Amino acid sequence: MTDVKQAPVGNGAVGTGDNGHNGEPAVSLGARPRRPKPTAVVHLTVAERAAKGKAARVAAPRDAHGDWQPAADRRDPVDLLEEQAASRVRELVPIRYGRMLVSPFTFFRGAAYPMAADLADAPRTGLDVQLCGDAHLSNFGAFGAPDRRLVFSINDFDETLPGPFEWDVKRLVASFAVAGRDRGFDAKQRRSINRTVSRAYREAIREFAGMSNLDLWYSRIDVDEIAELAASQASGKQRKTFERNVAKARSKDSMKALSKLTQVVDGEPRIASDPPLIVPIEEVAAGAEGFDHAEFVRGVIRSYRRTLTPDRRELLERFRYVHAARKVVGVGSVGARAWIVLMLGRDEHDPLFLQVKEAQASVLEPFVGKSKFNHHGQRVVEGQRLTQAAGDIMLGWIRVADLEGVNRDFYIRQLWDGKGSALVELMDPSAMSLYAGLCGHALAKAHARSGDAIAISSYLGGGDSFDRALATFAEAYADQNERDYKALQDAVASGRVTAESGL
Repeated sequence: MTDVKQAPVGNGAVGTGDNGHNGEPAVSLGARPRRPKPTAVVHLTVAERAAKGKAARVAAPRDAHGDWQPAADRRDPVDLLEEQAASRVRELVPIRYGRMLVSPFTFFRGAAYPMAADLADAPRTGLDVQLCGDAHLSNFGAFGAPDRRLVFSINDFDETLPGPFEWDVKRLVASFAVAGRDRGFDAKQRRSINRTVSRAYREAIREFAGMSNLDLWYSRIDVDEIAELAASQASGKQRKTFERNVAKARSKDSMKALSKLTQVVDGEPRIASDPPLIVPIEEVAAGAEGFDHAEFVRGVIRSYRRTLTPDRRELLERFRYVHAARKVVGVGSVGARAWIVLMLGRDEHDPLFLQVKEAQASVLEPFVGKSKFNHHGQRVVEGQRLTQAAGDIMLGWIRVADLEGVNRDFYIRQLWDGKGSALVELMDPSAMSLYAGLCGHALAKAHARSGDAIAISSYLGGGDSFDRALATFAEAYADQNERDYKALQDAVASGRVTAESGL
């Protein structure tokens, strides 16, 4: 999906059993991933892997992670944000800036690129994992696993790439420092929370390092387990808030989206227009003479389903396309092209809402190198599959040409599938400390699946040197974040960039 362009499509209609191979697809799946020549896999012993972790302390001493000073040639953060904006929908970029200007905390959510540039200057451990790339505390949450149980994990992979494990941990701990300031916590409370994040990560990595490969691969965090933890450690008010959040997540499905986002037109549900946040495809394509937007989207779906496994393709083919709209999402993602697609199954009470979200180059790419996948949608999907024990059954990807003939990559997932996020704005220090432990554990699980938990655990050791260093780093970087936030405020005040608030 994009600011759309008519393209050749296959002859079959989605939901008729057409396998998508008749005629030419409307979009491509992208070139094959860059694959090096096959080489033999080297299997180090546990002792050799542990020695590798200890050796990494020479290149990057654990206490050195606490150091933070902006480089003398540090780029202007607004320049970096504008660099990102160049490839986005121009009329939506002011909304992104408006959302970032709400507070230093919302600014941090959209400032993954400036932080990646800063982290690139630090010593590296060389212990690489599949990074989330934007591991702030609001990018963790609940979602429905294929067995329909709610699980807790990282839930945003737009920036995923392999890189040094410590980058994700630093961004996560810093996000808690920024959030603690936003909530008005004092320095002692924030320091305790910051250390809880890195301690939970360190202890979880040690736990995963002792697991068998299969036990590690199957390991996941069920929300029911979190409920037991909340029952034993949280206050009565916190438990009630948690229970409300879980109930809300369980109800957040395609039926809820149907009732919230659509209206009936001529007996058929249509996504309601609410510009500039939700704009139906016929409004986006207004003026494109001869453009058949319905057939275009059907062609997109035909091509997307080729990236699904056969069983999930069979499921998708039981739904027919009804309507699509462009929808603004998130903070950092605003301006990137994102669409929602409504499909119906057996009747109007059997909807499937898909989100089609643009995947641009990761903010990490200038600092860790290009992905082995030529298709950024596939990069996102494969990164998510590697790091999550349970993921969205409808994950797939496509490539579409826009009106200027520019190929744009997208990944596709369910819009709402039991998704729920923590309400940071309601947390007291105790609740945030509990959440800090969950996020640290979840990040360690993702890293253990994709990296070497034994080496990372050996590097971190059993003491709290790493914890103390990251707590110090987080507060120093929260100071930097406030300076960067002020830089954006000044840029808006001077007219250098435009912000649109309240959206």
